This record gives sequence, structure tokens and C-alpha cells, in this order.
Amino acid sequence: MRQMNLLYGFIGLVIGIIMTGVSAYAVMPDLMILEDESRYGFDETVRMMHEETEKQGWSIPVVHDLQETMKNFGKDVRKVKVFELCHPAHAYKILSQDSERIVVSMMPCRVAIYERADNKAYISRMNSALMGKLMGGIVSEVMDDAARESEMIIAPLLK
Repeated sequence: MRQMNLLYGFIGLVIGIIMTGVSAYAVMPDLMILEDESRYGFDETVRMMHEETEKQGWSIPVVHDLQETMKNFGKDVRKVKVFELCHPAHAYKILSQDSERIVVSMMPCRVAIYERADNKAYISRMNSALMGKLMGGIVSEVMDDAARESEMIIAPLLK
């Protein structure tokens, strides 16, 4: 009888581990990328993105117009722009230390504004705070600050 209880306990543990893994796999994409509808149309959202970024003391070194890029390749897509947001103080904390440079591929922070078939504008970005927590240390601190400040930039644009 004791052996049966141990067997059932082991089977329950294995099933629990499998279900936890499947659940995490199913939920992770929704946690890693955040998306919200803008309260404005595409062009107004883009204009306000520039204004709000400047108000918060950040800069936009580059804006990628992916609609235009795709047009150059003979492909027609809806409006889409990707903003590279930069805050030199945050960037310096990572770039000044060799041990932290592993996350450079995620710099600068990127925010995408795009239009869907419903003609509404949407804003998406990586969940930097969550990514930072997975990394720990200075990266976690910087990504948490950057995520909080980035959300302050886009908050007035969200529906």
C-alpha cells in the first residue's frame, strides 16, 4: 500500500511539472511583448510619441519606417514605425561595464506603432521589466527604470 501511495505521489508530481511547463510555455509570449491600442490614429500617435519622449527627457535617435522599407522591396504593408528610445544615463550603466554588455542587442529600447486592418493604431514593446528581472543585477535595475519611464512616455497615448 505504501508503494502505491509513493507511485501515485510521483505520478502526481510529474503531471504537475508537465502542466506547469505547458502553462508557462503558453503564457510567456503574452508576458514578453506588451501591446495596447492607441487612443489616436497612426499619424497623431507618431506625432505625440515624439512629444512625449522629449517631455520625459529621452531621445529618439532613429525611427524605422518599415512601410517605406518594404515599399522599396516591392511589398505593400500598412503603416508601421519602430522608435529607438534612448536615455544616455541608463545606457551608460550598461555600456560602461563589460559584464553587462550582453544585453546591448536589446538597446536602445524599442517601441513600435502600427496600423491594423481595423484602421486603428497600436503600440507594442518588449516587457523590459520582466526581461530585466530574469537577468538580475545592474541589468535588472536599469531595465526596470527604463521600462517604467518608457511606460510613462506612452501612457498618454493609450486607450
